[in-house]
Amino acid sequence: MASNKLVSVDPEELRFPFELERPSLCDLKLSNTTDKTVAFKVKTTSPKKYFVRPNTGVIQPLGSCIIRVTLQAQLEYPPDMQCKDKFLLQCTPVAPNTDCEALPQNTFSKEPGKQLEECKLRVVYIARNNPGNSTDKQNDPSSNQAVQTAKAARDAADTLKKRNQNKSSGLSIKLAIAAGLTGIIVGLVLKMVLASSPAPP
Repeated sequence: MASNKLVSVDPEELRFPFELERPSLCDLKLSNTTDKTVAFKVKTTSPKKYFVRPNTGVIQPLGSCIIRVTLQAQLEYPPDMQCKDKFLLQCTPVAPNTDCEALPQNTFSKEPGKQLEECKLRVVYIARNNPGNSTDKQNDPSSNQAVQTAKAARDAADTLKKRNQNKSSGLSIKLAIAAGLTGIIVGLVLKMVLASSPAPP
């Protein structure tokens, strides 16, 4: 936690989980450690790359404020995942009940006798996905789809196999019944034939 006379800043650096074509967020907590009303302003060396909300504000005595910094979606990885972007936090005491919307233009200007504190914050990118990583391949939607398709095909084959087994077992039972009935009928016919035959003299 970086600590100044007017405010404390947590964390000390802006850490962004970096993933191509997706925005990333980092929250900063500013805490007013004094009994003064403090105004703040956040600047960056790459204003087109980040959204800072709010980028200016007023913190009441012993109050705090959350600043959300959004890294816009990037189309390519930076060299060695290193980032040279910097943020500058400026703080200065203002009159009690000062409205954030009504801050004078020169609030954060450096003037003799004025208390203006500055805190520099560096940016760190954290690799969320490393190309070629086996865990990422598991998380890859296309490989998941292939696995699901393979499972579905296997399930379908198992179902078909069971159906065929049931059909074949049903067929063998029918054949056994038919053979049994045929045997009974043949036996009855033979019995009748033998019964109707004249006895030898």
